[in-house]
Amino acid sequence: MKKFRGIFIKNDAEVNIMRQAGGIVAAILDELEKAVRPGVKTMLFEEMAMQLCKDYEVKPAFKGYLGYPFALCCSVNEEVVHGFPSNRELRDGDIVSFDMGVIHRGFYGDAAKTVPVGQIPDEVTRLLQVTRDSLFLGIEQAKVEANLYDISLAIQKHVEGQGYSVVRRFVGHGIGRHLHEKPEVPNFVPTGAGAVVLKPGMTLAIEPMVTMGGPEVEILADKWTAVTKDRSLAAHFEHTVVVTSDGPKILSQRLPA
Repeated sequence: MKKFRGIFIKNDAEVNIMRQAGGIVAAILDELEKAVRPGVKTMLFEEMAMQLCKDYEVKPAFKGYLGYPFALCCSVNEEVVHGFPSNRELRDGDIVSFDMGVIHRGFYGDAAKTVPVGQIPDEVTRLLQVTRDSLFLGIEQAKVEANLYDISLAIQKHVEGQGYSVVRRFVGHGIGRHLHEKPEVPNFVPTGAGAVVLKPGMTLAIEPMVTMGGPEVEILADKWTAVTKDRSLAAHFEHTVVVTSDGPKILSQRLPA
């Protein structure tokens, strides 16, 4: 592993380990999604995540990180990120966001998705679709010699063009041997942003957080759960990607059995 302007560059062997870590995260998220239904308590997903980490022989990345008490971030409706699993029961029409990370052979995997609970209104389905689409539009810009903020611009332009807001308090990030590495990957173009040139071997966690209302958030009394200030619904999708000479490659996809 080497550095370019403070950003860790991964070699092929390291990227392969991260692909394995990301594949495990994707598999865990798939299992959590299958269990989503009205009446389920969100603590069930935490229990599943912990058991699946044992099954895959990986360490949950978030548990204990900066004092976070769970393996899983489980955010419902107006909760944007860092929601606590609890005895709260999901209801028909809710949306629930899962953010999961693991440590595998010294490297981190990280991904997130928002899942409908039962039947949700068409306008909420559209929120999820726009957020998911913005993620992939951002990923498309993760090209060698491109500007990092091309990713940010693609996400922001799509989201705001559809009438939604991008959360600014939380951003994506570099990832590798550490959960959060340089550079930050905002879902908007910061004022006065210069160029951050993307190089082969850079690994990024790209994660748009989108609201149906305004972009402002506040933190609840648990000091972790971030909710929209106007209590509008929020969606969150994330993939870990690597920049390559053949274009961006998603590392957080389920691997073939």
